[in-house]
Amino acid sequence: MLLEKIGTLQENSEPLRFSEIDDPLPVENEILIRVSACGVCHTELDEIEGRTAPACLPIVLGHQVVGTIVALGKNARRFRLGERVGVAWIFAACGLCKFCKAGNENLCTEFKATGRDVNGGYAELMTAHQDFVYSLPEGFTDAEAAPLLCAGAIGYRSLRLSGIADGQNLGLTGFGASAHLVLKMVRHRYPRVKVFVFARSEREREFAKELGAVWAGDTTTASPQKLDAIIDTTPAWTPIVEALKNLEPGGRLIINAIRKEERDKDVLVGLSYPTHLWLEKEIKSVANVARADVSGFLRLAAEMRIKPEVEEYPLNDANRALLELKAAKIRGAKVLRM
Repeated sequence: MLLEKIGTLQENSEPLRFSEIDDPLPVENEILIRVSACGVCHTELDEIEGRTAPACLPIVLGHQVVGTIVALGKNARRFRLGERVGVAWIFAACGLCKFCKAGNENLCTEFKATGRDVNGGYAELMTAHQDFVYSLPEGFTDAEAAPLLCAGAIGYRSLRLSGIADGQNLGLTGFGASAHLVLKMVRHRYPRVKVFVFARSEREREFAKELGAVWAGDTTTASPQKLDAIIDTTPAWTPIVEALKNLEPGGRLIINAIRKEERDKDVLVGLSYPTHLWLEKEIKSVANVARADVSGFLRLAAEMRIKPEVEEYPLNDANRALLELKAAKIRGAKVLRM
C-alpha cells in the first residue's frame, strides 16, 4: 500500500494505493521478511497528513511488522531462515553517539524510523537490519504480536517514565492500542494502582472498565480523585490541559505522541499557572522507542501471557482502517493481514 503524496484524510479518504513494486533484496547484515501482519498506528496518520512527513515519496508505511525470514544478507547470522520475527518503529541508529551508548537510541540524531524513513510493513515483503529485528515469543498469533511491537513497547516506556508506584493513582487519556496494553501491564505489575481513564468515546470508556479501570469519563470530566501520573496517548491538545488539572502536587504528565494536531491548539491560551502547572507538576514527552523497550516489553508480554484486543483488516483495506482510527472507532488495536 503506497503513500504517494501528503494530504489530509478529509481531502483524500484513500491516501494509500494498492500497488505492485519490485521485491526488496537483503544486503550485508539485512534479512528479508515475508510479512504476515502489520499493526495500524496513529503515527501513520501523522505521516500521511505531514506532521511527521516521510523522508521520501512514494513510501510503504507500517512499523508493527510480524513475519517470517525468507532470505539472509551475506553477513546476517543472528537469525535462521523460517524464524518468526518482528520489526518495530526503530529501524536504525548510529550506535556511536552518547545516546546510543547509553541505550537511548531513540534520541539519536541519526534515528531512522520503519515506514517513514525506509519502506515498512504495509506490504508482502520488507528488509531490515538484523540488529533491529526481534524474536517473538510463542503464544501469540501474528495479529496479536503486531501491536506488541509499538503500542505495547511505547506504552512500556511511557509507564516507566511515569514513575508510578504501587498504591498510587494513574490516569490514561485516550484508550486505544497503547493505553489498553498499559492497563493490562499495570494490573500485572502494580495490582494496587487504581486506573482512571479519560476518553471521548463511550465505546472506549466501556472497554476500559471491562479491563479493570476503576473509573472512566469524558476527556473534559474531572477525575473523582487527584492522580499521581497521567499518560496521554491522544493527538489533541485539550487532553493535555485537562490532565494537568487532574494531577496531584508533584504529579507527572507523560505525553505519548510523536506529534499533536493543530485543530485545538488554541486551548493552550487557557493555561493557568496556578491551576495547571504550579506545585511542582512535571511534563515529559516520550520520543520513539529504544531497542530495550521492545525486547523488555516482549519478555513482559510473554510472562503476562498478555492478549491484545485486535481488529483485523486485509492489506488492501488499509485506508478503511486508517479512517476508522482517525474517527476514534477503536477497540484495542487495528492490524492488517497479508
